[in-house]
Amino acid sequence: MSAAKSRSAQAVQSAGRLLFSLLAAGAVTVLTAPAFAHDAKPTAALPQGWSYPFACCANFDCRTAHTGEVLEKPEGYVIAGTGEVVPMTDKRVKDSPDGEFHWCAHQAGLDAGKTICLFVPPRSY
Repeated sequence: MSAAKSRSAQAVQSAGRLLFSLLAAGAVTVLTAPAFAHDAKPTAALPQGWSYPFACCANFDCRTAHTGEVLEKPEGYVIAGTGEVVPMTDKRVKDSPDGEFHWCAHQAGLDAGKTICLFVPPRSY
């Protein structure tokens, strides 16, 4: 029985080491991540990136808009995927710190796809 207890203790120690290693690797990954979901990706204009205001983004609602996804029309900014029109004077329209469009929208529920904030580059004249 002594040998069985010894093997059992070794198995518990091995499992403990594995669990510790996994937790340590996870902590390193989280602490060294270059940007969080609440941060805009670095661009040429802002190589360090920037953070979306919390009022616009609950850590997952904002992202850089792809080319053609936000269209500037006389009636306002049109979100191509949903057809939603956000008037240029709307309080949800914000200046984009990096000169690119960023769209913050609800991801689920009854308001899914509706704009929370829209970051727009300076208008060309």
